[in-house]
Amino acid sequence: MKYIVTGGAGFIGSHIVEAISESHDVVVIDNFSSGNRQNLSRFRENITCIEGSIHNLPLLEVAFNGADGIFHLAAIASVAKSVEDPLATHETNLTGTLNVLLAARNCGVKKVVFSSSSAVYGDEPTLPKREDMPPVPLSPYAVSKLAGEYYCGVFSKLFGVKTVSLRYFNVFGPRQDPQAEYAAVIPKFITRLLKHQAPLIFGDGKQTRDFVYVTDVIRANLLAMQSNKTGIFNIGSGQSIDLNTLAHTLAEIMEITIPPVHEKPRSGDIRDSVSDITAAKKTLGYKPGFSLDKGLAETIPWFRDKGS
Repeated sequence: MKYIVTGGAGFIGSHIVEAISESHDVVVIDNFSSGNRQNLSRFRENITCIEGSIHNLPLLEVAFNGADGIFHLAAIASVAKSVEDPLATHETNLTGTLNVLLAARNCGVKKVVFSSSSAVYGDEPTLPKREDMPPVPLSPYAVSKLAGEYYCGVFSKLFGVKTVSLRYFNVFGPRQDPQAEYAAVIPKFITRLLKHQAPLIFGDGKQTRDFVYVTDVIRANLLAMQSNKTGIFNIGSGQSIDLNTLAHTLAEIMEITIPPVHEKPRSGDIRDSVSDITAAKKTLGYKPGFSLDKGLAETIPWFRDKGS
């Protein structure tokens, strides 16, 4: 089988490439604006890497020729950047996604798995978040992901391109860039603690998040690709933790006791988030295999080694 991974040099994308490259032909498309070449270094001999952009429809049509499926992760994955520059986020996250879908249709690709975000729910107060809730996006990033989901649904209905949109909650794990904005609170906390600096929390720290380990997210992507189902599915752990407790937990595990410091809340950030993963369980067979503690136990050593 031949699979395309857009944004394959990124945090989640590189884990997908690693999972499928030994058994399948893999083509990575990445412009390396945020992706890291080192993420592909261990298995680069098993893949074809195209340095290019999803803005380039002719390039996509050449790359997608003969492909069986596409994992579409390329995006500007930052709420803050989307607030600063809505147009750039729109062009990459929405026009780029439309290009991916057009190229998939034109090349006869059977399946597209689109990486969406729990940000589409916004601050609608009902918890846990379910896929049938009305979306209330609070940032251009969230709008771009929601519109991408709609495009995926339309292409499934009109053009026969089967699509699955996965609404990730807060993904964490090895290779995550602590300088990245998207869901990067765990690597930011870890790297600051390793430097014996206080973790930074924007707001009072009582906001809650659903952290899901990257290996579980990769499993969800593979299940979505293998399934004949289409639609939108939450991918999280189904559990939440507030950021004050997270900082305390990390400090205990790392045996570095430094209390967090608080700064003013950021524009576009949501208050509380936890996933209802019933639909993904029933339809895709998704079940998280990693608790937060188990995921942290695999993540912290990677950051220690990276800093040594």
